Amino acid sequence: MDDLKPIDGAPDAALPLIDISMWRSKDPEFRRRIARQVDEACREIGFLVIKGHGVPAETIGRLERVVRNFFSLPVEEKQAVSSQNPDVYRGYTRIDSAALARAFNDEKAVPDFRETFTAGPEVADRNNPYFFSEAGRDFFAANIWPDRIEGFRPAWEDYYGEMERLAAELMCIFAVALGLEESFFADKIDRHISNMLVSNYPQPTARSMANEVRAGAHTDYGSLTILHAEDKPGGLQVLGTDGAWKNVRIIPDAFVVNIGDLMARWTNDRWVSTVHRVVNPPADKVDGSDRLSIAFFHQPNYDAVVECLPSCRGAEGASYESVSSGEHLEIKLRQIQAW
Repeated sequence: MDDLKPIDGAPDAALPLIDISMWRSKDPEFRRRIARQVDEACREIGFLVIKGHGVPAETIGRLERVVRNFFSLPVEEKQAVSSQNPDVYRGYTRIDSAALARAFNDEKAVPDFRETFTAGPEVADRNNPYFFSEAGRDFFAANIWPDRIEGFRPAWEDYYGEMERLAAELMCIFAVALGLEESFFADKIDRHISNMLVSNYPQPTARSMANEVRAGAHTDYGSLTILHAEDKPGGLQVLGTDGAWKNVRIIPDAFVVNIGDLMARWTNDRWVSTVHRVVNPPADKVDGSDRLSIAFFHQPNYDAVVECLPSCRGAEGASYESVSSGEHLEIKLRQIQAW
């Protein structure tokens, strides 16, 4: 990354590129090395870039094609697959319908200039009370699939399945990096409520260029996020420890991973949930700057209690009160709604 020049007037973030392929070798030395690298990244900036992830390029490409076809539909057709329940985070959301910065205590934040499509876990057992009781039904609501786009659902589910596998592997790495048994998080994520969200950032208009950002400054809410994005002007930035915004470079065949608020709470802020945003392109690079990103927001089981890990408790005790994964997510989702 050293040979890349700064873009948009901001320097590049120094994110480590970690090859996690040897984690699967079961070799103790390789595993210790990977866990150490992850721990260092999560302590310093909370972001890292991973390769050797095992996700087939064909799976990524198929999803990109079908979601592009979906976002190219007329607005009326896209809105036909919007959720009618504000408590259910599924389907299409139009431009200007949410403001991420509002969940980061910015009550005056303008809505984000992006449209999205979201789907969550599919559950076949409709009689299981864990999934469909009053406590769980919104988290496991039926997904809303567009009928017009051939191959949309299988492409989405194949990619989602790969993200489930990769997130579970990362949580094992996280556990070892934190001095815990590799399986520590297993019973806290075996019925996870992770959402996958695809954002389409259209080419900016004169109105949207009046704002600095396409998606406002925020932290993510869950345990970790896995991001695949296009390398185009007007992209992801992280807030450095020096208070300056830094660009996140997109590396081919790699994913950007960052930890979220729940992992910061679990680790008593040993690991940081870093503020980030998506910015507009420079005025001279607007043409062709429409941008697609695919984010898998890994969220533990809704009843998983998140509290300070024993290995992270300092002399002053825990910085946060315990909270359930579902409660924390509901609060954040209500805060970002812009309508």
